[in-house]
Amino acid sequence: MKVKELQPMKSIDSLEVEIVSKEEPRQFASAKGSGTVCNCAAKDDTGEVKITLWNEQCNQFEEGDKVKITEGWCNLYKGTVQVSTGRNGTIEKIE
Repeated sequence: MKVKELQPMKSIDSLEVEIVSKEEPRQFASAKGSGTVCNCAAKDDTGEVKITLWNEQCNQFEEGDKVKITEGWCNLYKGTVQVSTGRNGTIEKIE
C-alpha cells in the first residue's frame, strides 16, 4: 500500500515509509489509561502522512528511519490523515 491509497477508518495491510520528522514525546491521560504519545511525519514516493507512535514505540524510531507498518490503522484526526499500529498491528525498522 502507498500513502496516496490510505483511507480514513480503514485498515492497513502493509505500509513502508521513511520518517522525515519527529515531535517530542508527550504524556497523555484519558478515561482509557495513560502513557506516552509521539507524532511523526513520514513519506513515500506518493505523498506524506502522519504516524502516531505509542509508549515504547516513541523511543524505537528516529528521523531517517525507514519503517514498515503491518496490520495498522488509518484514521482522520483534526482533518489530517494519520496512521498507527492500532490494537493489533506492528511497526518495525527496515532497510
